[in-house]
Amino acid sequence: MGDRKETISREAAWELLKKHNKDPFHLQHALTVEGIMKWYARDLGYSGEADYWGIVGLLHDIDFEEYPGEHCIKAPELLRADGVGEDIIHGVCSHGYGLTVEVKPEHEMEKVLYAADELTGLIWAAALMRPSKSVQDMEVKSVKKKYKSANFAAGCSREVIEKGAAMLGWELDKLIERTILAMRSCEAEINASMETLPAAE
Repeated sequence: MGDRKETISREAAWELLKKHNKDPFHLQHALTVEGIMKWYARDLGYSGEADYWGIVGLLHDIDFEEYPGEHCIKAPELLRADGVGEDIIHGVCSHGYGLTVEVKPEHEMEKVLYAADELTGLIWAAALMRPSKSVQDMEVKSVKKKYKSANFAAGCSREVIEKGAAMLGWELDKLIERTILAMRSCEAEINASMETLPAAE
C-alpha cells in the first residue's frame, strides 16, 4: 500500500461525512477514529500515510447513520458516488468483517481500524464517567474494569476488539494502552472541531 494516496482531500472527506451524518455523536466518533488512525500510522512506521489512514478512519462509518442495518454494505455506493478510490473503500468496509461483510482486513491499517474502532467507543464512554470527562487521565486499569462489565458500553463488541488485537498479534492491554495514548493525542483538536459545528436543532 506504500504508493497509495488518498483520492479525496481531507476537506472533501469531512464534507462527505457531514452529508450523510448529522448526529454530533457520530461526527465526534468519526473524528476520534481519524485522529487515532493518524497516531497509529506514525507510531507503526507509516508516517507518510498518516493522512491516508486518517481519511479511512474519518469515513469508516459513512453509512451507519442512514443505513444502520446495512453498515459497510451501503458504504461503497456512497463513497463511489463522490469519487472515492477503491483502496479507501476496502479499508472502510474491512471493519465490518465477519459482521455485515466478508471484506477481510489485510493491511496493518485495516487491522488497526478493526481493532481500535469499537475500543474508542468504550474508552470514551469510560472517560465521560470521570470528573475530567477526558482521556488525559485515563489509565489501562480503569478501562479494563469497565471492559469486564458486560453491561457497560454494551454496544462496543468485546469480541471484535479481541479479534482485532489477535489480528495485530497484540495483547489486549497493549491495544488498550496504545489506543488511550492515541486518543489523548487528538482530544483537544476534536473538541475544537466539535465546537465549530452548528448547534443541533
